[in-house]
Amino acid sequence: PIHPILVPLPIGLWIFSLVSDLVYRFLSSDPIWDTMATYTMAGGIVGALAAALPGFIDFLSISDPAPRRTALIHMVLNLSLVVLYAINLWLRTTTTGSDMPFVLSVVGVILLGVTGWLGGELVFRHGVGVSNDRSRVGSGAGPTSGR
Repeated sequence: PIHPILVPLPIGLWIFSLVSDLVYRFLSSDPIWDTMATYTMAGGIVGALAAALPGFIDFLSISDPAPRRTALIHMVLNLSLVVLYAINLWLRTTTTGSDMPFVLSVVGVILLGVTGWLGGELVFRHGVGVSNDRSRVGSGAGPTSGR
């Protein structure tokens, strides 16, 4: 599955954007940290959009109602995150002296935790994107828990 390969990029970039904000706010007044927060945020948006298409294709392949409901919530929250970070990026490039971009970054990372948990539910509880081919168990492919 392509989606799980691509999602670490925006997650890492958005988390590092918040880390850069924290460093700039509390440890260093060097504007490079503010610039880094802005650019990593933009990279996270691009990465999230790249992960969205294969994620949507995966979503369309789910027919069981329980994981489909979880996947729908996961998808809606992730798309909301992209909008939140786009607004955050816009605020960073058009305003100065506002705490709102920092607040949006904190909220965004908290929501990342929620959507990551939902993604884990899809994979580990419902087996979405996991091979059920028993001949491959133990070969490093698919679940080995005997589900």
